[in-house]
Amino acid sequence: MPETRFTLRWPDGQIDECYSPSTVVLEFLKADTTYPLEEFLDRCREALEQASRRVEAKFGFRCTSADAQLSAIERKASTFTATETVTCLSIS
Repeated sequence: MPETRFTLRWPDGQIDECYSPSTVVLEFLKADTTYPLEEFLDRCREALEQASRRVEAKFGFRCTSADAQLSAIERKASTFTATETVTCLSIS
């Protein structure tokens, strides 16, 4: 299963490198695109949930790395207001 890495810029300017065990994230996030925080969270939740389910279908267990990545994104997002934005800088 090809992993995918994506780089985010948070409203405070901090840059994070993120991980998905599947290319499914490409269906939800686009490079050089800015999203309202809530929309960004919805997209990440769906993308990483689908990625984890793909791992489960193939190997019989969820991807704990995808689940951990989503938790980290949600924790970070909780420090900002809903009116702020997150930019996906790149996906590879």
